[in-house]
Amino acid sequence: MKIYLIAGEASGDLHAAKLIREFKKLHPDAEFRAWGGDLMAAAGATIVKHYRELAFMGFAEVLRNLPAILGNMRFCKDDILAYKPDLVVFVDYPGFNLRIAPFVKSLGIKTAYYISPQLWAWKEGRVKIIRQHIDLMICILPFEADWYAQRGVKAHYVGHPLLDAMAEHPFDAEFRATHELDQRPILALLPGSRKQEIRLKLPIMLEAASRFPQHQILVAAAPGQETAFYQEVAAGKAMKTISNKTYDLLRNAQAAMVTSGTATLETALLNCPELVAYKGSAISYAIGRRLVKVKYISLVNLILDKLLVKELIQSECNPSALAQEIDQLLHNQPYRNQLQAGYQALRNKLGGAGASARAASLLSNFLKAL
Repeated sequence: MKIYLIAGEASGDLHAAKLIREFKKLHPDAEFRAWGGDLMAAAGATIVKHYRELAFMGFAEVLRNLPAILGNMRFCKDDILAYKPDLVVFVDYPGFNLRIAPFVKSLGIKTAYYISPQLWAWKEGRVKIIRQHIDLMICILPFEADWYAQRGVKAHYVGHPLLDAMAEHPFDAEFRATHELDQRPILALLPGSRKQEIRLKLPIMLEAASRFPQHQILVAAAPGQETAFYQEVAAGKAMKTISNKTYDLLRNAQAAMVTSGTATLETALLNCPELVAYKGSAISYAIGRRLVKVKYISLVNLILDKLLVKELIQSECNPSALAQEIDQLLHNQPYRNQLQAGYQALRNKLGGAGASARAASLLSNFLKAL
């Protein structure tokens, strides 16, 4: 049995790696070839293209890198043709995957999508591609299956795989000692995974954090990004980077500034008071504002369907506004209590662990039925 997976980001690498491990429990002889990262490689996949080479964020950057993107698409199609998989699993990354799916389907190869693209937020018209070219849709957010059903697509909700990752994470009880930290409280900064967004957001976060000298400032380094890059962006401001220990960092932090994406959900599930800070290029933001339909950018607020964590977007993402909100997170106990109650409601909505195993079982049954 040969399976080809395409994940283009760090979160996709995390979730696909767990999916591979669970599927191998059911089919130990299964082979995996993939676009992804180090976690998928460690799970047993042969990586043909690392997601670090695919990190283009925003409309302007995509246009500048269009030749490289088109070259990646040609390479992907040729690689699938040569490999002849029994199944191609698309993992989020819709700008790329939804262009590859029709080609795969035209070859007569079965297709599955794990972690639905956020079509409910923008580009709803792409649901036609899902309807025509995806044989099995697997969702991880509780409202997505109903959204698809209303548009003629049968989708399966399995729960969120972050709960699996956290349940299995061996927390470091000696985190402070391991990283040579003192006993001052910690402010955590999560400025994203791509260089472009880190360059935009980290200086703003650091300027805000510098107004709390009684705290030590720790930056969660993204996989594949070097310490020297963060030091360059920090331009001498006090901070320390922590690599491959984001969960431990959030567990020990008194509060966090987090860019949008999966990290907002991770922070909430680890009970760390957070604010969401997002800033894009002026062109990308102007275009996105016209296209995006959702009320919130944080997954926490989207899932709860209410504003729980503060979102500071674009012009509001400035040092003064961030510092004001951080002060509330640190010192307003009723606000902290409100966040903790909301975080519990979030966990209740997402259910328990086991999403990855349920997704693997769906794929297994789908393949057996062929």
